[in-house]
Amino acid sequence: MKRILAASIGGILFTAAGVAAAGNFASNREADYFAKGTHEFYVWCASGTDYLTRADGASAEEAQISLYRSIKAAGKASCWPVWQARVASH
Repeated sequence: MKRILAASIGGILFTAAGVAAAGNFASNREADYFAKGTHEFYVWCASGTDYLTRADGASAEEAQISLYRSIKAAGKASCWPVWQARVASH
């Protein structure tokens, strides 16, 4: 009976630690979205010529808008940049 109780408590603690760690990842990702810097985008194209690219901006939204405008200016009207992550600067 003591082993079952110990295993149950261990499982609960392990689960709680996992949930706390996942919360930290989510908040870092949110902070990265609003941070200034270089952002990476997956550019989805209806024609199937998808690709990865990077753009600078005061936030991911600003970088995405700038990238979207440059894609449209290049004549790729059926492409849309989707934010992936902020690229760490070295």
